[in-house]
Amino acid sequence: MLTIAIEAAKEAGKFLKYNVGRVKSIETKKGEERNLVSEIDKGSEERIISIIKRHYPHHAILAEESGASPDLSGSDYKWVIDPLDGTTNFLHGLPIFCVTIGIEYKGEIVAGVVYDPNLDELFTAEKGSGAFLNGKRLKVTSSSKLIDSLLVTGFPYDIAENPDNAIGHFVNFLMEARGIRRLGSAALDLSYVAAGRFDGFWEVNLNPWDMAAGILFVREAGGSVTDFAGSESTIYNKQVLATNGIIHDAMLTVLSKGFR
Repeated sequence: MLTIAIEAAKEAGKFLKYNVGRVKSIETKKGEERNLVSEIDKGSEERIISIIKRHYPHHAILAEESGASPDLSGSDYKWVIDPLDGTTNFLHGLPIFCVTIGIEYKGEIVAGVVYDPNLDELFTAEKGSGAFLNGKRLKVTSSSKLIDSLLVTGFPYDIAENPDNAIGHFVNFLMEARGIRRLGSAALDLSYVAAGRFDGFWEVNLNPWDMAAGILFVREAGGSVTDFAGSESTIYNKQVLATNGIIHDAMLTVLSKGFR
């Protein structure tokens, strides 16, 4: 299944890269004026699902643009897909976007792929077998202090409503960390934590497809993933904190300030 996920992600990535600057129609999603979608998102998703269904016609699908397809066979497998993570970047010609696919078995992510066609970087993982970037095993950083750490975050589309004190968390971390980045792709953020490019990542209001593969990468690279209270996190929890594990408690402490 991981081989098929890689095939689908690379095919979609090639399609995305070819279509940079060729978008003909841009829409906003219902009730979210900052949440954009184009025919390229949809075309990428169609390619991914077509490849999966060719090999696993009875597996369930959960995809960003087409939603959930029923599993009519009673299979325990579900493919969780974001055909273009970083749509706003893509539409502005900013080369920070990717394809991400997670494979869920009985409610647990057991394999995943993130493919960045701009850098030709392929992140992969299988549960219990480690996480890899273009075949090289990944390991999280050993940073032990927030002041020595580079963090990354994202803002939800409803940031004006400040859900879960998202703005307050950002300000609090600005005071504590060496630096904070905002790339515009949660899947890449998580992948980069696993690769040791960032020490930690937090975000509110994420969707399952944003983090299906990335959470597995971080855990397989030796990091920690929880919600903002420190409890075990799944892809269906909209809050996520992913770190190298060493600074996890320190980041939880900062996040707790946001609720005072």
